[in-house]
Amino acid sequence: MKTDERRIRTLIENWAEAVHRGDLEGVLADHAKDIVMYDVPPPHQGVRGIDAYRETWPPFFEWQASGAVFEIESLEVTAGDDVAFAHALLRCGTEREFAADPDNRLRLTIGLRKEDGRWVVTHEHHSFPLTVPADAEREIRELHETWSRQTAAGDLDGMMATIAGDVVSYEHETPLEYRGVEAVREVCARGLETPGVTLDNPGLTVLTGDDLAVAWCVNVVRGAGFETWSRATRIFRRRDGRWLMVHQHLSYPQDLETGQARTDLRPQV
Repeated sequence: MKTDERRIRTLIENWAEAVHRGDLEGVLADHAKDIVMYDVPPPHQGVRGIDAYRETWPPFFEWQASGAVFEIESLEVTAGDDVAFAHALLRCGTEREFAADPDNRLRLTIGLRKEDGRWVVTHEHHSFPLTVPADAEREIRELHETWSRQTAAGDLDGMMATIAGDVVSYEHETPLEYRGVEAVREVCARGLETPGVTLDNPGLTVLTGDDLAVAWCVNVVRGAGFETWSRATRIFRRRDGRWLMVHQHLSYPQDLETGQARTDLRPQV
């Protein structure tokens, strides 16, 4: 490897490690005063100048502190006498996001020039590939099928990956409502404590719009020595190219004479 290419590779690797640590001064090192960055979020005309570049990072660090990673997966460098460029793929996201989309990567192109014998970054372009909308009904059906497989496997993290952080769920039992993914996670964790528990969704019906979908079905939960049937209605929204459940309503029919929930009723065919 040529000396300049090795130096540039080290420069970029140090920059990525500084991003991952939340080290602002390390991120700014080796960047030109007139840097132009095309970032994932707006502005569309790019961020221009080192001061504007500096201001973009604190909000990113705050998000990253929630458990995200920023790691180079592949990096290629090409250097001339005074100008160089590099392109890279990075793992940038939370474990929850990777559970929902394991192959998603941040794409990075970097332009550099040599100033007074040292390389400095003059341009960065960050982007994620757009998710081409597939058949929305099929996606929602596949999501339910995935939940069934994850339930049988006891994969709690996988189950939570497609539930919105601000979800509101009406569960079978009290309290009146569960707000937030952590509250729903606790309910699901208790359910997975049952040996051999499974979940099926017979009669699933799905209606979809551009970024909103509703689905309803019968929930059949089976475990060691029991089987329950209930009703389920779920609302989904497409956010950042993927469907997330934002609301769920589960219930058992109630016997009006006894006031007891009926968990053994079967739908009429």
